[in-house]
Amino acid sequence: MREVTLLFLKLGTIAFGGPAAHTAMMRDELVRRRGWVDDQRFVDLMGATNLIPGPNSTELAIHLGYDRARRRGLIAAGVCFILPAALIVTALAWAYVTYGNTPAVEGILYGIVPAVIAIIAHALFGLLRTVIKNLWLAALTVAALTAYLLGVNELLVLAAGALLAAAARALRRPPTQRGRPHGMLAAPLLTAGGLPVFPDPTGGQLAQLFATMLKIGAVLYGSGYVLLAFLRGDFVDRLGWITNQQVIDAVSIGQVTPGPVFTTATFLGYLVAGPVGAFLATVAIFLPSFVFVGLLTKLTDKLRSSAWTSALLDGLNAAALALMAGVSFHLGQTAIIDWLTAAIAALTLMLLWKTRLNNAWFIAAGAAIGLVHTLLS
Repeated sequence: MREVTLLFLKLGTIAFGGPAAHTAMMRDELVRRRGWVDDQRFVDLMGATNLIPGPNSTELAIHLGYDRARRRGLIAAGVCFILPAALIVTALAWAYVTYGNTPAVEGILYGIVPAVIAIIAHALFGLLRTVIKNLWLAALTVAALTAYLLGVNELLVLAAGALLAAAARALRRPPTQRGRPHGMLAAPLLTAGGLPVFPDPTGGQLAQLFATMLKIGAVLYGSGYVLLAFLRGDFVDRLGWITNQQVIDAVSIGQVTPGPVFTTATFLGYLVAGPVGAFLATVAIFLPSFVFVGLLTKLTDKLRSSAWTSALLDGLNAAALALMAGVSFHLGQTAIIDWLTAAIAALTLMLLWKTRLNNAWFIAAGAAIGLVHTLLS
């Protein structure tokens, strides 16, 4: 327990760069340096976390904690990986609310946000080859993107992607009795597909905040960047609690801090209801991950060989890629407003393509450019 606690506190404090970077750091620490698991087991756990909703790198940390110290390790690894980022984001949210309208802070965000758009675009292109394996999945991705841009609910887009992929698989080869149960991991998504926001008959904002974040954590497949589409749909379009600009600012804060991108929810929770809102939003969005990983620990080996689950996952990934593209388009319209912001985005994208620099360097450079621009204007 002490080993698990200290290691994941360390990782949660230094893990900049998004899910791919988190995974690389975990492999370096647990496989290469400590030998807690071998590469085959590590890869199996990576694949398993892709089959359940929630933030993949956080769920990988939770699963690795379970492998080392069973149930107590499961909780310790997840909490310790999330906690540093949640505390840092809460502090930054306080500063944002207190000083957010000052020219200096506005200038910093002016430069950071275009860099974030480039980071998202780079992640999107990096996933194309992995997700779009054939013409059928390409067509499914285009259809999902069109549906999202036309205003279809994000959950319905993801549910349709999973159902269509499963139907296509069934037409080619009907699922066996042995294969069917694995597809039930998609049940949280498919049953919640039509729910825009959980009802709150008492009108309590905290209860609705918790329920909405819990729903998102329980049904969100794909990269942490897909979270943006859900937050924008629920908190901007349907509830009207925050603005589109605040969503972009929250993403920027999530990028400049270590740990899970899902701590964006911590920032938005603070904007909605202060420190209590930040705490409730954080607990709600990560709670399903602990539950799903706890259920998954017994099934990891079976999931790896299930063609039925693989078909569902292909459809979910295609729809998730489409949501990433759609939200990048919407956010780009707000963030790229003149030649300088366009230049920041273009230069960041080029450097991401040509170098292996950590994302934090691009965020820092964007902040510096934005601050200088504000001081000179």
